[in-house]
Amino acid sequence: MPQELDLDAVIRQRIRGLRLARGWSLDALAARCYLSPSTLSRIETGHRRIALDQLVPIARALDTTIDHLLEAIDDEDVVIRPEPQHRAGITTWVMSRESTVRGVTVAKMRFTPEHPASPELHRVHPGREWFTVLSGTMRLYLGDREMLVEAGDAAEFSTMVPHSMGAVGGPAEILTIFDQDGERAHMPTPGPPAAGATGAGRETRAPQD
Repeated sequence: MPQELDLDAVIRQRIRGLRLARGWSLDALAARCYLSPSTLSRIETGHRRIALDQLVPIARALDTTIDHLLEAIDDEDVVIRPEPQHRAGITTWVMSRESTVRGVTVAKMRFTPEHPASPELHRVHPGREWFTVLSGTMRLYLGDREMLVEAGDAAEFSTMVPHSMGAVGGPAEILTIFDQDGERAHMPTPGPPAAGATGAGRETRAPQD
């Protein structure tokens, strides 16, 4: 029972926090989830139990999910101490936990000239990627385009477009966000690679002319 009460309080706090973060009054959120402002007020203050048929429209109005509103709070250490993972010309530090960042992986990557980038090495896979350059300069090949991404700049692109990238003139570091397909394609995988796979994961090389 105490755990149930604690979770109930967390849900109420999250509803109120998300509402205030959007700058919405009780009236504004109530109109979006088809509840009366007085009902919503009692839900937020704990004077009314939250029914499932109320939680669904509230979550939808706040552009979140019931899973996120119900997500349990644990006492896991909030500080992440990533271990470097090495492969030819790339060192990767995973900066996120699967349990805390749903569907995406945040990583810092250091590229050296040992990792080549050229149109001949283009690869494709489902999904999207985003990265910002922390130091150095990255060369990004995207389809038939070649771009230099300098420190402080960012790039975002569909990975269904054939692509490759590498450092220019020395080491470069990036902070990148992969979706699940990007993570499978780019993150080092434990153990020996499967037949036909490379150390870079399950990325698929684009057909060549």
